Amino acid sequence: MRLGSHVFDFSRRIAVMGIVNRTPDSFYDRSATFALDAAMAQAEEQVAAGADIIDVGGVKAGPGDEVDLDTELDRVVTFVERFRERSDTPVSVDTYRPAVARAALDAGADIVNDVTGLSDPEIADVVAQHPHAALVLTHHGGPPRSRPFRPDYDPDVVTAARQRCAALAETAVARGVGPGQLIVDPGHDMFKTTAHSLELTRHIDLLAGLGHPVLVALSNKDFLGEALDLPLDRRGPASLAAAVFTALHGARIVRVHDVAATVQALRLVEVLLGWRAPATEVRGLD
Repeated sequence: MRLGSHVFDFSRRIAVMGIVNRTPDSFYDRSATFALDAAMAQAEEQVAAGADIIDVGGVKAGPGDEVDLDTELDRVVTFVERFRERSDTPVSVDTYRPAVARAALDAGADIVNDVTGLSDPEIADVVAQHPHAALVLTHHGGPPRSRPFRPDYDPDVVTAARQRCAALAETAVARGVGPGQLIVDPGHDMFKTTAHSLELTRHIDLLAGLGHPVLVALSNKDFLGEALDLPLDRRGPASLAAAVFTALHGARIVRVHDVAATVQALRLVEVLLGWRAPATEVRGLD
């Protein structure tokens, strides 16, 4: 998959996507990277730590205050423009609005990360006009920015996610997006119970079977906290374990808060799989 000037061979590569929230109410870092300078500093630190992709969002994925179009454009596009002046690292924009996707891609972004699962299908038309950009198709079982209440999936959440992502891919291709531009995401915690997110994690390989790179966004999420009774600020090791588990079962892009630790863990996975040579080999030889 080509993203800007970078080419990713996902048959032998696990990409780490660093998170930058330009929102005052994100679930994890609150407003720590809301200001533009703070967001830029975070992105540059993540690139230095080995991030392959930077993902920026201007609207909280869950319930929260309404954010109008002009505000989201200012938060996201301003960041993309500034970051592109400093780095050629691929940039992903977390948005479900076609106007934001268009402006961000025109400013130099490389991925549109629509966590609502084409709630506005026009966003696929925007990506279709940028043949070197990618579109993330997410399984979201409810309305955008909503919390779940006893969600139920027929016949089960894994089948529902697989079928929905396949249908989204068909829709995107019909609207002109190349199959090689598509990424799928099972949507951990997106209108799902903890049991649903755990079951999706166990069966990431079935989503990978669709033939598109699988992105997982599970860093510090509620299902990890409930699985081990962990508060938000103590979910780091669990997030690493989930990243490694999903990578070994087919995930190829892992969206995370702690880039440095995740890069180290996943680069070792690549070495253990024989995809990457050790950085040095002198033990017992010198």
